[in-house]
Amino acid sequence: MFAQEQTNRINKLDKNGKFSVFLSNPHGPGAVAFGPKGQVFTVERSCTDPGGHMGIKPEDCKEPTDVAVLTPERKVLADSFMGKSLGRVNDLIADKKGGIYFTSGGAFYLPPGGQVMSIGENLRTNGITLSPDEKTLYITNGAEVVALDVQPDGSAKNQRVFAKLPSGGDGMTVDAAGRLYVTTPGENSGVQVFSPDGKQLGSIPTPRSAITVTFSGPGKKTLYVGTMGALDPSGQEVRTPPGVRNVAMTMYKIPVLTQGIKDRAK
Repeated sequence: MFAQEQTNRINKLDKNGKFSVFLSNPHGPGAVAFGPKGQVFTVERSCTDPGGHMGIKPEDCKEPTDVAVLTPERKVLADSFMGKSLGRVNDLIADKKGGIYFTSGGAFYLPPGGQVMSIGENLRTNGITLSPDEKTLYITNGAEVVALDVQPDGSAKNQRVFAKLPSGGDGMTVDAAGRLYVTTPGENSGVQVFSPDGKQLGSIPTPRSAITVTFSGPGKKTLYVGTMGALDPSGQEVRTPPGVRNVAMTMYKIPVLTQGIKDRAK
């Protein structure tokens, strides 16, 4: 599953590469995560896309951004922190209790039925994920990844630099052995791979700018990497009119020897 804000959809790609729309959501889903009871969680960016995909200029957007559950029916779980807007929410990961860690400039935690709490300090965030045992929270912070120790109430402490990146980090996932996979877009495009203790094990280069990654497929032994840019049916690069942000994407499948966490989508 993957969200695409500009088409207001959460899409599905099956093991044979067949594409379909899993869920239509008119509130601009920017990322998707699954809860312990099969809930579909998302961050909703509303009409804040710089490309104005909903026909509304960002400065005229009145609908607040939020964190929401979409199944069995849509319900907004949080749309503010300490009375202020969440801003342009970015990524999220759900824990086994049904709490949600998400990023939006900084990092936050939304406990089940509770109030949003801030996580970490002085962070420029993008991607976020949990270790297999959910005792460690990983967050990208510009050209590095920080790690924090998760507390019983979902808060996190002991922020430290876990790994350095060749450029700003984006999406992340972990495998069953606790290795961390981080996408880096741009000139150093690819997936950076780190051991559980933060040692860089190598990188997987991608033909296009990598922004998101997850394990899926039979046995969860395939990395799916979302990248920016795509070819149209005629084989030409997808272009957009001036002033419209180009968000065409290509998905790559990478067979690997390791495997993702079987009972977690991310």
